[in-house]
Amino acid sequence: MARAILVTGASGFAGSHLLEALAVEDVDVAAWSRPGERIPALAFPQAARVRIRWDEVDVLDPAAVDAAARRARPDEVYHLAGAAHLGQSWAAVERVLAVNVRGTHHLLEALRRHGGKPHLVIPSSAAVYRPTAAPLDESMPLGPASPYGLSKLAQERLALRAWQEDGLPVVVARAFNHVGPRQSPDFVASSFARQLAAIEAGNAPPALRVGNLDPRRDLTDVRDTVRAYVALARRGTPGLVYNVCSGRAVSIRELLDLMLARSGARVRLEEDAALLRPSDAPVVIGSAARIRAGTGWEPVVSLEQSVTDLLDDWRRRLATPGRS
Repeated sequence: MARAILVTGASGFAGSHLLEALAVEDVDVAAWSRPGERIPALAFPQAARVRIRWDEVDVLDPAAVDAAARRARPDEVYHLAGAAHLGQSWAAVERVLAVNVRGTHHLLEALRRHGGKPHLVIPSSAAVYRPTAAPLDESMPLGPASPYGLSKLAQERLALRAWQEDGLPVVVARAFNHVGPRQSPDFVASSFARQLAAIEAGNAPPALRVGNLDPRRDLTDVRDTVRAYVALARRGTPGLVYNVCSGRAVSIRELLDLMLARSGARVRLEEDAALLRPSDAPVVIGSAARIRAGTGWEPVVSLEQSVTDLLDDWRRRLATPGRS
């Protein structure tokens, strides 16, 4: 019998890549999207066996979540729905806390009510850690410095309680920054790629808006990130927290230089005060020792490939009406 999988936030950045990663498996996927959200065009191999049933579900509506979870009856759950932008969380505190915390609570309650013990991955974030320049492993002190980080820590606590009290086999994946095709231009790598693609096409003046280029971040390709989620669902230890990261930090300036080297555009950089954050950790770098030891997962997509694919994705999007 085919494995039943539930993916919340399936039409989003990581969710759409997870659907592609599952494509060659014999699985039935209940893919949840926000009501009214556009379903992305997915790239499935010719041998794809995945069967996807889309369902519009507002995770803030407990009755809708309950009904959709009852229909899905999943063996595996990837809870990717949520508010994901750290910088913007200060302007939308109530929404971020509601979606990430209450939405997770509604899902966990629905799974508990309908029985079964699906293996569940709750993606959290490196934003739960107390800022430090030292490599972050899972034992490092916690101290979220943003509403987003606070919401992810609360989400973790709900997930771990579901394991301890309800026996749901939950794994928490603390994902560091991930990049790649289909990323929102609200994030720095995708913002650079979109601007460069527009300049190349002659649709924008040769001025690239930038913020602070000095911070160093641990970047992983989104396709490696979702492979980590699958590895954790199937080989992770319930009740444990795992970093999902590359273990290497690069500066935003290095990231931009990689992209400029792959673009034919000649540009000048213009600092935009609106892109500067009042507080921005100089370095965020993680340790992936636990996930490597526990699952054998390793990132395989180079940053150079991520940048190339992201830039090509924006070239296609801007050349296709309605996709920008």
